[in-house]
Amino acid sequence: MASNQTELISLLEAELDLIEGGGYGLPSGHPDQERPMFYHSLACINHWLIEGRANECNDDCILMQWVPEQHRREAMPCHFIPLNQVGATVRSLEGDQALLEEAVKSWLQEKIQELKLQTDSPSQPRGVLTAESTRRSPGST
Repeated sequence: MASNQTELISLLEAELDLIEGGGYGLPSGHPDQERPMFYHSLACINHWLIEGRANECNDDCILMQWVPEQHRREAMPCHFIPLNQVGATVRSLEGDQALLEEAVKSWLQEKIQELKLQTDSPSQPRGVLTAESTRRSPGST
């Protein structure tokens, strides 16, 4: 699980880097064509388009764990992930790119921190003494 957790953290960090690097800005030559948040990014299951395969989201998507159950069958379920305590989503913030990017960046930073804390937390609670930790090395008093 730790390697899956580490991979998940890496993908979310890559998504954060993409946003911070302006990857969701308007494409040059197509100023009227916005790129949907998360769509075909490294975090998206549809990133690697395979000819002849339907472009659909499913439970294999790493973002699906944060999608509310009632939105899992939407065309782009990741657009319904609650990004903050108010419940703003990608879908509700569409049209204000700056606000959307800030909300998604904050959400990604929060999830990355949570996952890192889960990954870093030892299997043994801190402060618990074990036979190993109380054993003295030769010559110690």
